[in-house]
Amino acid sequence: MTQETGRSAAVNTKSPPSARGGTASDLLDEADPKIDEEALLAEFDAEIPARKLSGIPQLVVKIMGVALSLFGLYWVFNPMASQFYLPAFLMLALSATFLAYRGWGSKNKAKAPGAKDNPRIADWLLAVVAVVPFAYIISDWDAFFRRAIIPTDLDVIMGTLAILVTLEAARRTVGLMIPIAVIVFFAYAHWGSYIPGVFGTSSFDWSRLVGHNIMGTQGLFGVPTNVAATFVILFTLYGAVLTGSGASKFFIDLSFAAFGRSAAGPGRTVTLAGFLLGTVSGSGVATTVTLGGISWPLLRRAGYPREHGGALLAAAGIGAIMAPPMMGAAAFIIAALLGVSYLQVLIWAIIPTILYYFGLILSIEMDSRRFKTTDVKMEVKPIGKLLLRFGYHFSSLAAIVVFMSFGMTPFRAVVYATVLALVLSFFDRSSWMTPRRIWDALATGAAGAMSIIPVMAAAGLIVGVLTLTGLGLKLAGIIVSAAGGNLLLTAILSAVAVTLLGLAVPVTASFIISWVIIGPALQDVGVPAFAAAMFIFYYSVLSEVSPPTALSPFAASAITGGKPITTMWLTWKYTLTAFLVPFVFVLSEAGSGLLLQGGVWSIVLATVTSVLAVAALAVATGGWLWGPAKLPERLLIGGGALPLVTLSLLPMAIGVGMIVLGIVVHLIGRRRRAAETAEPAVSHSTTA
Repeated sequence: MTQETGRSAAVNTKSPPSARGGTASDLLDEADPKIDEEALLAEFDAEIPARKLSGIPQLVVKIMGVALSLFGLYWVFNPMASQFYLPAFLMLALSATFLAYRGWGSKNKAKAPGAKDNPRIADWLLAVVAVVPFAYIISDWDAFFRRAIIPTDLDVIMGTLAILVTLEAARRTVGLMIPIAVIVFFAYAHWGSYIPGVFGTSSFDWSRLVGHNIMGTQGLFGVPTNVAATFVILFTLYGAVLTGSGASKFFIDLSFAAFGRSAAGPGRTVTLAGFLLGTVSGSGVATTVTLGGISWPLLRRAGYPREHGGALLAAAGIGAIMAPPMMGAAAFIIAALLGVSYLQVLIWAIIPTILYYFGLILSIEMDSRRFKTTDVKMEVKPIGKLLLRFGYHFSSLAAIVVFMSFGMTPFRAVVYATVLALVLSFFDRSSWMTPRRIWDALATGAAGAMSIIPVMAAAGLIVGVLTLTGLGLKLAGIIVSAAGGNLLLTAILSAVAVTLLGLAVPVTASFIISWVIIGPALQDVGVPAFAAAMFIFYYSVLSEVSPPTALSPFAASAITGGKPITTMWLTWKYTLTAFLVPFVFVLSEAGSGLLLQGGVWSIVLATVTSVLAVAALAVATGGWLWGPAKLPERLLIGGGALPLVTLSLLPMAIGVGMIVLGIVVHLIGRRRRAAETAEPAVSHSTTA
């Protein structure tokens, strides 16, 4: 999703702050040259190839990436049976994955100066092997899928091989947890009759498991893979073209121009830039790293400590996953699972996204006062001139929404928006999308989706086992029983479960698995399907900042030189307000107004109440109101935020009362401290 930078490795955190001025574009072009964004992304993100290829292997992978993007574009205008398209898509994607991702060996050794990081013989063999089962499927796809109930021996062998190459590709991209989870679920389905009690199930032999998961539409070729082969590949391609057309530079310049030179300006700038860059990437880690390379020098000059600066970068970057119109891959899955348009999912996300960034901005305002940050002198063009000259970069983003609002499929909408972004690039000579840049964008778009594809395919296998055994419904029933059928307790247990799952697996896989298990539990206690889906989506995203495996904060700390664990906890503090918002739209019918559903009164009530709750919780975590807030005041104000999410009259009245009381205590204490400070000065003056 982000373009290769080609910068040298390592991060120098001991260089003194620069005193020179410059433009925002200068920061983008001349950001700390010792920050290697590509290396950081390879280490912390699973959305670009982990290898730094060169020579023939690099050319081969680029050709395969271009072919994958072109195949996705061809499908938009020449639809074909999914039983043919998905195996063909996976064949190309998984084969390329074995060349683009490192399988074995030390990453540090591969990164050593002069070391080659190209595929080994085993990688080339696996790339060829990955073609075999899928070529077998597409050679006679209609008959293959018809034999799902009674597969032949060769069907079972090829199906098994498809499972193995999928698991190995997933292991290379996101680690061992997903393959291990798939193996555990398959073992459960195979030996389920030996498990006593509520978790017991029928035992399925291997041919039945292969038939269900490979020769049907519930497993490997289910909704997750379908979404990866349609939504994901097309939107990552759009992001690559938009970035190549100069949009990223414009977004940075616009962010600097929008907030001027106030003391809180650097923090506000980073927040706005994170949101705008997120519309291009849709990835938390990618946005964090790109933003950090540009903005950390600015934050450092403004006076931010390393850990707080890193936390701010990470928090701004993570918002990209939930920010329309790109969002993360899980948003596309919501549309597919619920049978609604992607535009509808974007509408649901609008207010929660605004609330997320509202809470972040409040934290920034408090930090600017606590750290006494200063403005940074920088030459910026007037915002009006920037918008007049480069505002056309917004038009392709708006075009996606406009096209879909007129009934166009999201696939065609994003393709036409991609073409528009390409055409608009010719408005600026330095960003012309030449044939070479178009080629690179096609390859980069595929690279951006390359790890998502095996992960979603593997998650599809888990979903297949859950539907075959009925385990998902059993686990949902256990959650509801443990909560005693209580809506609030069910929501709390669900949030904890999604967060814990998100510690082990990526956001997309976390959502897919959680939807099958936790979605039914929430719906059993009366939560509408769309609200349950969005609740799970937001907690899957927020698991990106949940200790102890928060990748975006770790990537940010590598840029700032701050302590990773401290940066992680501070990021969690910055985003804590967002953990409150999803409860609003599941705990009451009026709460769906936060997703722009229901009447005007529901929307106004849910939004105003949520704004107050987010502000109150920001005060509690930031420790600042009109001045430093003491612990009692923070407890009162933060505690008052919690009852507000119920949108019920009595709890809301209690919550507002606690917030008001906390404010009164703060003002009284502030006046008393001011008087105590002034009294010795008066006495000294009188004595003199």
